[in-house]
Amino acid sequence: MTQEPVCSRTVIINLKSGLHLRPISQIAETARRFNGDVWIRKADSKVDAKSVLDLMTLNAQFGTSVTLEAAGDGAAELIEELSQLVERNFDVDNS
Repeated sequence: MTQEPVCSRTVIINLKSGLHLRPISQIAETARRFNGDVWIRKADSKVDAKSVLDLMTLNAQFGTSVTLEAAGDGAAELIEELSQLVERNFDVDNS
């Protein structure tokens, strides 16, 4: 049995209001298009990135470091897409 590749990348949440419902929904929507497993890790917490409710429990405020993780075919592409979403501040006006 071969293990599926796991990709990860650490990013910083730069939204002044932190991860709230709109960016959380964007993360979950993007993650759901992926057939494999997707998680977001913050300190000792690891949640399912496809679940809005799980993501809300992270309480990721401005400046929080989170690690995006995915396993399965296309994991690297998904991590890149999620990373870009975070880097663009979820296309939210951050003023």
